[in-house]
Amino acid sequence: MILSKKYCCLLLSLLLVVIQQGCTEKHCHPEYARIIENERELLIEKAENLLDAEPVTVSVAYCDRSAGGINDFYSEGDYWWPDPENPDGPYIRRDGLSNPDVFSAHRHAMVRLSDVTAKLTSAWLISKDKRYSQKAIEHLDAWFVNPETMMNPHMLYAQAISGVVSGRGIGLIDAYHLVEVVQSVRVLSAMKMIPLEQEEKIKGWFSSFLEWMTTHEYGIKEMNTGNNHAVCWLATAGIMAKLTDNKEIIELCIDRFKNIALPDQMASDGSFPRELDRTKPYGYSLFNIDAFANVAYILSTPEDNLWEFETPDGKSLSLGMQFIFPYIKDKQSWPYDKDVYIWEEWPVRQSALLFAGLAYNIPEYIDMYLSLNPDPEHPEVIRNLPVRNPLIWLNNMCHN
Repeated sequence: MILSKKYCCLLLSLLLVVIQQGCTEKHCHPEYARIIENERELLIEKAENLLDAEPVTVSVAYCDRSAGGINDFYSEGDYWWPDPENPDGPYIRRDGLSNPDVFSAHRHAMVRLSDVTAKLTSAWLISKDKRYSQKAIEHLDAWFVNPETMMNPHMLYAQAISGVVSGRGIGLIDAYHLVEVVQSVRVLSAMKMIPLEQEEKIKGWFSSFLEWMTTHEYGIKEMNTGNNHAVCWLATAGIMAKLTDNKEIIELCIDRFKNIALPDQMASDGSFPRELDRTKPYGYSLFNIDAFANVAYILSTPEDNLWEFETPDGKSLSLGMQFIFPYIKDKQSWPYDKDVYIWEEWPVRQSALLFAGLAYNIPEYIDMYLSLNPDPEHPEVIRNLPVRNPLIWLNNMCHN
């Protein structure tokens, strides 16, 4: 059998990733080469376009309604609108309907940071072109090291509501987009690509943020929400704990996954009733299974594999995937209400398909993942898709 030059290069790139990141034959999944082949060409093109992108941090935009300063993250609740009967009074809630006039510049900047650093890190992984890694580090420095442009390591002023509150625990979900930022740091750190002093400061920032989100009343309240917010909290805290080697928080997240989140949120058929009760039941169901899958992929080890965990009454991630997959494959068969907003835009490349496909060795999940839109443009879809860059995750189990 004669392999094409292009395919040989792909396999060589995969081998470089395997060798440099210490992945053994036992742990390297047979689907990796296929995913790399799917990503490679467009990824390099996208990364080239990012080489001229300047960092955009929270210091670039400021909202007068914020109770914080120029380095404090600020956002406003999406589903809160002016009261028609009292236009100058406190905002009122309209679940599922996003107000386009709320301040969202900081959230957009964080989403941008996530995608830029992950794409540049991915491009470096398969090309070893240091221009990509150096550019990624430039963005990391602006957000987490440079005192003039960095974000303060907390979210005291996230998801504020005009006339009601200056910040809320629910605002921590905006930090969910730091998940791929942290994974990019883990990859670059493992490869000794970040200067030591800079690396220590970046890890110190995430250590401080992790302490805040696990001790402040906002973080504790978010952890105990009992719906998708609590699972996003686990993913965010879990990946930061992995980066900073915080074993106590890692154990906390695993325990809450097993004994609180999964048994309390999943029904006996694998659905999530709290998400089905929302005005966007399909989108929220996808979002929550993604979040559960992200937690499992981040925190699973050979000794404690969350993909294999099952509650005494039979709830598991496998069951959750069995519930949702038919409706990803054929959305028109969805038996519940349609979402009141962006129904047509779903599904896209849901991370649950990728991670469950790898964990359970189900090629059909990977096939579906690769067939779906990798680059959604609707901002609401992007906001609900914090894991969009597969290459930085492919050998995640090797780091565990």
